[in-house]
Amino acid sequence: MDFLLELRSEEIPARMQAGARAALEKLLREQLATAGIVPGAITVWSTPRRLALIARDLPKATQPVTEEAKGPRTSAPEQALEGFLRKTGLTKAQLTERDGVWFAVTEKPGRATRDVLAEAIPAIVRAFPWPKSQRWGTASISSESLRWVRPLSGIVAIFGEDLVACEVGGIRSGYATRGHRFHAPGEITIGGAHDYQEKLRACHVIVDHAERENLIATAARMVAEVAGLTLVEDPGLVIENAGLTEYPVPLLGRFDEAYLDVPPEVIQLTARTNQKYFVCEGAGGKLANAFVCTANIAASDAGAGIVDGNRKVLAARLSDARFFWEQDRKTPLSRHAEKLGRITFHEKLGTVADKVERVAKLARWLVEQGIVAPLPLTAGAGGGHESLADQAELAARLCKADLVTEMVGEFPELQGLMGGYYARAEGLPDAVADAIRDHYKPVGQGDEVPTAPVTVAVALADKLDTIRSFFAIDEKPTGSKDPFALRRAALGIIQLITANGLRFGVGEGDVLAFFADRLKVQQKEAGVRHDLIDAVFALGGEDDLVRLLARVQALQAFIGTDDGRNLHAGYKRAANILKKEDWQGIEGEIARTGEEDPLALVDDPDLAPVIAAKMADRHAGPLGYDAEPAEAALIAALDAAGPQAESAVAAEDFAAAMTALASLRAPIDAFFDGVTVNDADGAKRRARLALLDRFRAAVHKVADFSRIEG
Repeated sequence: MDFLLELRSEEIPARMQAGARAALEKLLREQLATAGIVPGAITVWSTPRRLALIARDLPKATQPVTEEAKGPRTSAPEQALEGFLRKTGLTKAQLTERDGVWFAVTEKPGRATRDVLAEAIPAIVRAFPWPKSQRWGTASISSESLRWVRPLSGIVAIFGEDLVACEVGGIRSGYATRGHRFHAPGEITIGGAHDYQEKLRACHVIVDHAERENLIATAARMVAEVAGLTLVEDPGLVIENAGLTEYPVPLLGRFDEAYLDVPPEVIQLTARTNQKYFVCEGAGGKLANAFVCTANIAASDAGAGIVDGNRKVLAARLSDARFFWEQDRKTPLSRHAEKLGRITFHEKLGTVADKVERVAKLARWLVEQGIVAPLPLTAGAGGGHESLADQAELAARLCKADLVTEMVGEFPELQGLMGGYYARAEGLPDAVADAIRDHYKPVGQGDEVPTAPVTVAVALADKLDTIRSFFAIDEKPTGSKDPFALRRAALGIIQLITANGLRFGVGEGDVLAFFADRLKVQQKEAGVRHDLIDAVFALGGEDDLVRLLARVQALQAFIGTDDGRNLHAGYKRAANILKKEDWQGIEGEIARTGEEDPLALVDDPDLAPVIAAKMADRHAGPLGYDAEPAEAALIAALDAAGPQAESAVAAEDFAAAMTALASLRAPIDAFFDGVTVNDADGAKRRARLALLDRFRAAVHKVADFSRIEG
């Protein structure tokens, strides 16, 4: 049987409806689960005035359940048995004894599902996790009174065709709901889940939020096309309008063309944020003096009155925006920037003006060092080095100036963007205006990544300063907490570096480890394995992310081949043997076993450097015995591959480094197949362990294979 639940109230904020739908399903499932009921499909809908749920295929009754609780042993002290009896509410005669242990066995009879639902509904309503809720009416003087997002006015609860009788806060369940507030305000009798949606549709309520969203998107696009315009798509606004209407009717309106002098982003944000309107574009993709609003009724005048009222409200908002635009331009950005000294960036890091000073110096340095633009450049030339450095410093000094403007005060989302408009309006170079506009980019994965040198310098300097400054005062992200958005800043830096091929060290210590973690997150979507990033980072001394990623990509390609997989297996076998034998090197082994070493017995200060060198590189010298063929072959392979890999890494030819490692695959396999490492002869054992150590060291010239999974 199917179960229908509708909870009707005054208007539910659009932003809360998605969360409410998820919460309603979760709470019902939990209530059913406690009774041993597993529902079929569950559908949840929302409108501004109701939450509705249909649970399919519920049983008419629950099955009897036998519950068993294990008690003390029959030989346990009497006090233990008494405690168990108090806990279960049974007598000793009601217990069951098995294998010397007492058990409490109780039979719970089956229950009618309707009774389960009658208890579940009040529990769901009272436990509902609204972000904000209220009490109402005379009962609200008590803190124990019912709370809901807005005053709850009705409950429909039908199981099959039977009423689920319940009461919450004085509101009794029934068969009756109400239709559209204006088109069908009277009561509607619902027969059950089977006719709920269509009865409401007949009364001008489209209860399915997804259907309303599709209707708004399609109709808004159509009314724009009829007027020869193109709707600016805005999926978030579609969802919001669907959450504001039960019977949506998109309508096209016009506003005064004079307002088009205001930047288009300002017009769109004004229309969207304040009025929930869509905007349109005309020929050439330019913003048109048109908007699409979503009415909640089918008006008798085809919406003319609604459009006129909305036009007047929008005109007032646009008038304010134009005033801000005109007032802000009366003051140069440099004058606006002077006010940044009044804004605290962080109590330990000074003002925003202090941050700007740091960013300006760093942006200039990034240009002067040739990091964001190739060197040499012609000093003083129009596109030269000195000019770029000057432009980067100027853009950095002005990039935060719009924070104190009227427009950004009204619309914080426009910071940076408005600074770019103001810079262009006062005649600053395009490169400077673009850098001010885009210096926050990229703000997330998938966002546009700047490539212009001046913009890259300012964007990079701003984010680097943020991370280094907060790390310096020990304000690092912890767990899920990142109050200063340092993880986002790090991802932005990584994107700027990788997209532009920037070569410099991002930091050391905690900062470098932090970038390593963010790099693993960022590269996961590109299919790069996190363990391979660890394998390269683990070698230390690598803070150039471009070089590191090139190395990781070559390693990933290699480890995916048969040679790579088999070499990794050989490496793990060698590492395990060295670990098991607690290998500490030739000198450590001699010290551990107490054996005398001829080299260590030479007592001549003049020979000390030579002796030390020979002892440090003992594994590369004569073995002192006839090597077995596989042993000699591995030595020869290491003699060739080690220097080749090291040279290739130095030249940043990581594919060649992997090729050098690949040449070790067959010799190490043959060594393990034909040579006994733990030979009874101590000299042979030491020499072979040293050879495995040398093999491990050769592999580590490319990556720490111990960090590679699999």
